[in-house]
Amino acid sequence: WVLLPALAALAAYYIYLPLPGTVSDSWKLMLLDATFRAVQQTCHLIHYLRLSHHLIVLNYVICTFDKLKSVSSEHINITDVVFDGVEVRVFEPPAKQDEPLKRSVVYIHGGGWALASARTSLYNNLCRIMAESLNAVVVSVEYRLVPEVCFPEQFHDALRATKHFLQPDVLAEYSVDPNRIAISGDSAGGNLAAAVCQQLSKDEHLTVRPKLQALIYPVLQAFDFNTPSYQQNMNMPVLPRYVMINYWIDYFNGNYNLAHSLLINNHTALDVHQALSFRGRLNWTSLLPSSFKKNYKPVVQTTGKAEIIQEIPALLDVRAVPLLAENETLQLQPKTYILTCENDVLRDDGVMYAKRLENAGVEVTLDHFDDCFHGCMIFTIWPTDFSAGIQTRNSYIKWLDENL
Repeated sequence: WVLLPALAALAAYYIYLPLPGTVSDSWKLMLLDATFRAVQQTCHLIHYLRLSHHLIVLNYVICTFDKLKSVSSEHINITDVVFDGVEVRVFEPPAKQDEPLKRSVVYIHGGGWALASARTSLYNNLCRIMAESLNAVVVSVEYRLVPEVCFPEQFHDALRATKHFLQPDVLAEYSVDPNRIAISGDSAGGNLAAAVCQQLSKDEHLTVRPKLQALIYPVLQAFDFNTPSYQQNMNMPVLPRYVMINYWIDYFNGNYNLAHSLLINNHTALDVHQALSFRGRLNWTSLLPSSFKKNYKPVVQTTGKAEIIQEIPALLDVRAVPLLAENETLQLQPKTYILTCENDVLRDDGVMYAKRLENAGVEVTLDHFDDCFHGCMIFTIWPTDFSAGIQTRNSYIKWLDENL
């Protein structure tokens, strides 16, 4: 009788997190976060014992749980093929006599460049619904993951698969209209989608280019880990600040000992000359509206550690951090949709990119949700079904339907 209440109290203490009152399904989010934290801690223990890399174990757990869910579809033809050495999953709706050519979306999944898959039910379900709702061919890219490969291989995989699909003969094979193609992705997939779009815009040999890009709570910069949203949401499920920093370190095959220096922006201090030319491109005091800046102050170190950039030069590589691209590249970007969530460390990444694109003359729709959290759009299947997921997914698909 003493042990049971004690265990219940411990469980409640572990699960409970103080969340903003605007967060939808707050208790369900706490349970999801507690489960994820427990699994992560177990995986880190396995890593510490040198039995396996924690990300490999974590992905195994995710995929094992995922196998309990059905991914079949009666109305959409789903096939796994290879585009220029990169595995992709293609979702094809049935042909319609009055529409010989279909529109199309190249989708790049999230997961910190290390987790999930185009084949998991969460992304399979999203892409199936997109294909049905839009009557579109959806190509979901199965890029290789950390720790098997690190940057820039994920970028290269996404770029190769996309360029292969954009070839006129491949588009003809799938009956796709070459003038109605979008590039899209969420979180780390949004990062890859933005980077791919930038690279395609500079390729003079392409005959087919995307009409749109749609980025869902994208991660776009590793320059400043103290933007207002990073400060406001530093402990917010399901992506606290320290977890996002660790994803960056894993992506760059860096050392976890650098995490604290990155957290306090030592890598972009005023005396780090490699970072000086980029500072004006990520000045959140001018790029964010006052409603997002609130009373937060910039964290700019006078002296830092230039050796961090020397050890990890990719921290300033625009293929990894698309928000740092020059204006000449941004001017070439297609019409853009960016979805952001208030309760997300990455909120300001998306808002700043929207502002920079707008300043460069690109037509941008910024779709912001005050009650939603990072990753919510894929959480629409029981037991991880959230009203925030349905809300954001419907808004995203509605924009694609009206603009693609």
